[in-house]
Amino acid sequence: MRILVAGGSGFIGSHLVDALLLAGHSVTVVDNFLTGRRRNLDHAEGNPGLTVVGADISVPLPPSLTVGPYDRVYHLASPASPVGYRRHPIETLLVNSVGSRHLLDVARQHGARFLLASTSEVYGDPLVHPQVETYWGNVNPIGPRSCYDEGKRFAESLATNYAEVHGVDVRIARIFNTYGPRSAPRDGRLIPNFCVQALTGVPITVYGDGSQSRSFCFVTDLVGGILTLMETDGLAGEVVNLGNPEEATVLALAETIRAATGSQSPIEYRALPVDDPTRRQPDIGKARRLLGWEPLVGFADGLDRTLDFFRDELVHEGATTVSSFDGALEPLLLAD
Repeated sequence: MRILVAGGSGFIGSHLVDALLLAGHSVTVVDNFLTGRRRNLDHAEGNPGLTVVGADISVPLPPSLTVGPYDRVYHLASPASPVGYRRHPIETLLVNSVGSRHLLDVARQHGARFLLASTSEVYGDPLVHPQVETYWGNVNPIGPRSCYDEGKRFAESLATNYAEVHGVDVRIARIFNTYGPRSAPRDGRLIPNFCVQALTGVPITVYGDGSQSRSFCFVTDLVGGILTLMETDGLAGEVVNLGNPEEATVLALAETIRAATGSQSPIEYRALPVDDPTRRQPDIGKARRLLGWEPLVGFADGLDRTLDFFRDELVHEGATTVSSFDGALEPLLLAD
């Protein structure tokens, strides 16, 4: 198949591209590298099935991108970390609104299936636990997270209406907290922060009292869910949670990572950020029922692979000790 992946140089997007290339598909990646990292695709250089186009999907797409033909369109093109979307709030809103429209038009033009990578952030600080797809959420539309939360909610509405009005075969994946290799060391997410802090010996910053809960899915498991959602027939218009339902407190995660690294980093408590969700856990009953999917990688195994990646990243940066690392991580907002 011929496949368009927007945001294919990102953390999740690059792993998706790997899986598609491995399956023998022809993949065109479009990315403006605002928060994605071009080197996430360096290992695929020379693969005849891969084309990388540097472009912003929030503006009219280059003609070379629209001619296709395409069988599948994946939309993962949005800042997804707290640092990314707080640094680029307008761009985040536009890529999820105007950018979504451009990609939906491509899918409509070519009769392609379309998958939107949405987020558990559409549930906000949930009043229902665990979160099910029928829950409408508890979101602050003008808060510090609103550019991402409301951007994704709009994208979901737009995709749903393209399905109803234009007959586009749309699938929506609500992605919960994900971790693994290629996540940026300073993107403000919980596991990258804790791993880098523990490996370099600086204080591990826990916001609030650490009793907030999160559920983490290893990136290869998540990509498997995304692919299955896209390729399962008869799911046009479906919204499906993808994540790991095993819940743990933030403090427990900090202690687990500290122990796994043998770190002497102290745990340092800071004020809880505004609108930070207190609990986050997916109900994946729908994914099990419709897709036959659930996570397979245990946290200990996934953490080992993630720590190996961050060790290499820190060596690359020349920041393997406290003296060579300033610990200047952005405020942690515990996002996906």
